Amino acid sequence: MQQRRGSTTDKSLHHDPSPSGPEISVVAPFYNEALNVEQFFTRMLPVLEKLACNYEIICVNDGSRDDTLDRLLDFRERNASIKVVNLSRNFGKDIALSSGLDFSSGAAVIPIDSDLQDPPELIEAMLEKWREGFDVVYATRRSRQGESWLKQGTARLFYRSLNKLTGIHVPPNTGDFRLLDRRVVNALNELPERTRFMKGLFAWVGFKQTSVLYDRDARHAGSSKWNYWQLWNFALDGITSLSTAPLRVWSYIGMAISLISFVYAGFLVIRTVILGIDVPGYASLMVIILFLGGIQMITLGVIGEYLGRIFNEVKRRPLYLVRETHGFEADGE
Repeated sequence: MQQRRGSTTDKSLHHDPSPSGPEISVVAPFYNEALNVEQFFTRMLPVLEKLACNYEIICVNDGSRDDTLDRLLDFRERNASIKVVNLSRNFGKDIALSSGLDFSSGAAVIPIDSDLQDPPELIEAMLEKWREGFDVVYATRRSRQGESWLKQGTARLFYRSLNKLTGIHVPPNTGDFRLLDRRVVNALNELPERTRFMKGLFAWVGFKQTSVLYDRDARHAGSSKWNYWQLWNFALDGITSLSTAPLRVWSYIGMAISLISFVYAGFLVIRTVILGIDVPGYASLMVIILFLGGIQMITLGVIGEYLGRIFNEVKRRPLYLVRETHGFEADGE
């Protein structure tokens, strides 16, 4: 069994691929996508062949429970440019994507979802922007087919909030589908954190970035692996991995509540001096106690989110484990 990311090593940020190495690396995570495998290669391979350059397609099987791996290996036997990384279990999309970046060797690396909502035909336009001198070319959606108004609305709200809280511009309506220069990939591979919010990391590393527009199609087959609870946790990961604002805001809330309490206490003193002793109402007392108790519980919850992430970081476990690889120089099981 192989493992990567146990420790970081010195990697140059200026990579000149060898003449025999691929110019383009396509990285695609797969999780229970057996129904999409054939269509994925049916659309991807003609696009890459048309470019007339060396390429590799790194398919990361993220612990699929269907026959996704078997179908990937079947296409691997037909085309040597297809390489497969089989993780030991399901680690999640962002970690699977990170593993694909680790194994990539192209001068330009293109992460793409395997559900075909992102059009492979856009790769040619990305390469043109890359050759103009841009280090990152991300694909921005003009429209999103097959998604409810609620999902689109909450996505807009999330990215607007994320950008205000973090001070880092994470492009809205933009997924993982983009082109990354080798220097950018090397920089991303040096980041050691275990909570991988890749959209935020793509923005954090900087470099010269631009966008291309496209209309996002509905899934070719199958159903989305993301429900609203998972999207909520994804949003929490994004905000807490890039910003400490949720911790800082409770300091301001605490000061505001203390100021209000001080003013109210002064009011009670003056009222008692003027009107005499008054017995306060039971209902108002309970409301205040419950309100402050709720504030304290929320505050502890926010602190707990950050403590949990610190707990995961200090264990220093490998980011992922690889069960086997296919198509690389040192394959193993």
